[in-house]
Amino acid sequence: MRKQVYNSKKNREQFALEDSKMKSPHSKKDTDSEAKWETINGCLCVRQPEGTLKIPTADEIYRVAVELEQTENLPPLDSDGTAGGIIFSKYPLLAEIVIETMEENTFPPLCVSVRAVDRKISVPLQDISPEASDHVVFSGKWYPLVRSALEEVRDVLDKAEISLLGPITLRQYLNLRKLSVDSEIIRDESGEAANALRFKDEPDFPPPHSFSGTLFDYQKDGLRWLTVIASQGIGGILADEMGLGKTIQVIALLAAETSENRRPSLVVTPATLLENWRREIGRFAPSLRTLVHRGSDRTGFPSELRDCDTVVTSYDTLVRDSSLFRGVSWNIIVLDEAQAIKNPEARRTRVVKRIPRRVGIAVTGTPVENSLSDLWSLMDFILPDFLGTQSEFEATYRDNEAFASELDALVSPVLLRRRVADVAGDLPPRIDIPQALELGLRQAEDYEAVRQSVCHEYGEGESKRVTLAALVRLRMFCTHPALAGALLNDPIGDSVKYRRLVEILEEIFQTGEKAILFTSFQKMTDILLTDIPRRFGVPTTFIDGRTPVEDRQITVDRFSKVHGGALLVLNPRAAGTGLNITAANHVIHYNPEWNPAVEDQASARAWRRGQTRPVTVHQLFYADTVEEIMHDRLTQKRNLAGKIEGTEGREDNMQQILEALKKSPIGDNG
Repeated sequence: MRKQVYNSKKNREQFALEDSKMKSPHSKKDTDSEAKWETINGCLCVRQPEGTLKIPTADEIYRVAVELEQTENLPPLDSDGTAGGIIFSKYPLLAEIVIETMEENTFPPLCVSVRAVDRKISVPLQDISPEASDHVVFSGKWYPLVRSALEEVRDVLDKAEISLLGPITLRQYLNLRKLSVDSEIIRDESGEAANALRFKDEPDFPPPHSFSGTLFDYQKDGLRWLTVIASQGIGGILADEMGLGKTIQVIALLAAETSENRRPSLVVTPATLLENWRREIGRFAPSLRTLVHRGSDRTGFPSELRDCDTVVTSYDTLVRDSSLFRGVSWNIIVLDEAQAIKNPEARRTRVVKRIPRRVGIAVTGTPVENSLSDLWSLMDFILPDFLGTQSEFEATYRDNEAFASELDALVSPVLLRRRVADVAGDLPPRIDIPQALELGLRQAEDYEAVRQSVCHEYGEGESKRVTLAALVRLRMFCTHPALAGALLNDPIGDSVKYRRLVEILEEIFQTGEKAILFTSFQKMTDILLTDIPRRFGVPTTFIDGRTPVEDRQITVDRFSKVHGGALLVLNPRAAGTGLNITAANHVIHYNPEWNPAVEDQASARAWRRGQTRPVTVHQLFYADTVEEIMHDRLTQKRNLAGKIEGTEGREDNMQQILEALKKSPIGDNG
């Protein structure tokens, strides 16, 4: 049960009860004429002849019991030097705050107690109010307490916002962890009880009914953790490694929050991922009223945002419409690819942190990219002021392993980081991550110009040769505008897809892993061979039609022997079969193929016998373009594989080719 920390009313009531007993007609005071020592509730007291109770100070008792002074205020000791059998210690006890694990199945399963201790004993203190006694009787022995130590305990509990001994919240626990850096009176005996991975052996945690997906066990643990920290009104950093499904865990949380009528929530993401979030929410939580806030037709009224369950917008739009977003009290704000706010001085960072929210969730596979200050900026979003100001933080934590370990002890309860290797037993042998991207406005207009040009040039006749030739032009533009004749400056600046590729590779290389990337176009290979080594400093090589057959295995062997990150760029037809490339556990299909067998055989270069790690397959494609039709066709054909053989015919192909030529990012989709 909870016990009052600063209110000694309970003790006073118990003392009063003892008084009433002594004053009854049958009490001992009728026959006794001298004061007597008594122990009540762990406190050494004096019963006066008239029956009243006095609690002497530790100094008064010490002078009589240890220094053997005589005083008329206190009765003498018994002949054996005890007080009613109580013996006396010369040495005082200090006080400490103890964080313990509760047996109840709650989160956090933590409670706080206060103990008086020396090297041999530990005495629980029920009351540390200013009026409480400054001594304690334990196991037949009296101990003085250090008054300054009790005052320090009260001061620490005040700073931790704890007014009750007993169960504590996660925020109170975090406060104590923070204070323990400078205080030696806090003892944490909870072990890993407050950390996110404590859920590992707990019963199944089902997603809400409005969530239509299937979660792996580790994703259910992640949802449980997200749900708990959200219910406690604090934030968290979901830092799972790439491929573990951070997005689906967050969508399950948003569905759970909406089912509890906590809304609206806001997802802020790079512009390249807006379409992907729209699709994923529609796929896994279709009942959520979701608004993608973007473009020239976006709302200017906060009331329209408040009427939604979930609003999705980009960082750039958030900055432009910051006054609009500040007009809404958001339930949860989710920052996808949250490394976007790693620079505390950036305008987007300052704007994001000013948006009102009940809970902040930062989603990133790279919580620390360059320095520990990256983590400070994320923590300043989810728990403002917890790590102090930026200058205070940087003065305290330098960029080395010792300080990183110290910081980890503080933030681990609100940072969930699982690696693929940690949860491999829960994973399928292959993780597919289709990622729909959205063309920027200028890119969309350029794509439409190319589309109109090829339609005018080739017409819409049903010549398969003609229409496929037209498709190649559109596919080349989607791969990179430079392939369709655009001037190439920085490959990132000219292509949303290339920008997303760089983000994916950055996370892969940061963990020292390798990737193989498939593209059908030689010029795209050349762009990668020039830019990736310069950008990341990792070995980058290729196999395509220019590579002699006898040199291809040599290239793979050389790639496999690289220690750390490396990229191998492959043409799916030249290197999509026969090669064993299990040194890589990431496969990137930079542009979709028309034939699903070609793409699947390419993926099988890494996902095959001899691979010891789950393989993550990234499939990048533009929505509302030829690539979307190709991706949907790949998905359809895979679903049919093994069920209906021989269903594909020329008419089906031609219909899909014509549909691909008509698909436009301008107009209804714009």
